[in-house]
Amino acid sequence: MSRVSVPCHVKSTVALQVGDVRTSQGRPGVLVIDVTFPSVAPFELQEITFKNYYTAFLSIRVRQHTSTHSPAKWVTCLRDYCLMPDPHSEEGAQEYISLFKHQMLCDMTRVLELRLILRQPSPLWLSFTVEELQIYQQGPKSPSVTFPKWLSHPVPCEQPIPLPEGLPDPSRVSSEVQQMWALTEMIRASHTSTRIGRFDVDGCYDLNLLSYT
Repeated sequence: MSRVSVPCHVKSTVALQVGDVRTSQGRPGVLVIDVTFPSVAPFELQEITFKNYYTAFLSIRVRQHTSTHSPAKWVTCLRDYCLMPDPHSEEGAQEYISLFKHQMLCDMTRVLELRLILRQPSPLWLSFTVEELQIYQQGPKSPSVTFPKWLSHPVPCEQPIPLPEGLPDPSRVSSEVQQMWALTEMIRASHTSTRIGRFDVDGCYDLNLLSYT
């Protein structure tokens, strides 16, 4: 499936308040990054890609256009997605991540704005963020490929050029293959039943023909 990059504006990181402790980018906590699309009409989000930088958990909210007479609403479409299996180790700390619309908790159509909520509970890492953020929407669909009707249901006006002598007729191949398969199974079953009680090695006697006096 094709995809097209969506021009976007990534705003500066904002630190959120956690309890009664105000966090900053130099201390563990929760950060928010807002992404806007000033030159794009509401679109269907297909994929989000970025490089992680010591973010342990990611949540995503989208603002969606609903209708002309009602205001756009914010919806949570991803909640605490794990980017680092263990926040106290470096596993996954600088990985490239791709998130697709089928992984989201809500419909990703009519997107107006995006909000990334980054969380790092470990005090080991002085800063965390996401880098190289890219947003994609679905590109134009490829034209469907149509096959000649005669491949499945030949009609007189659409019959192919007659085949040389000895080659199979396309209109009869399917039925003849089925008949051959059925005949093969019958022969195999019959052959198996006739071999019951016999040795397969040449020169051995038929047990059914042996008699004792």
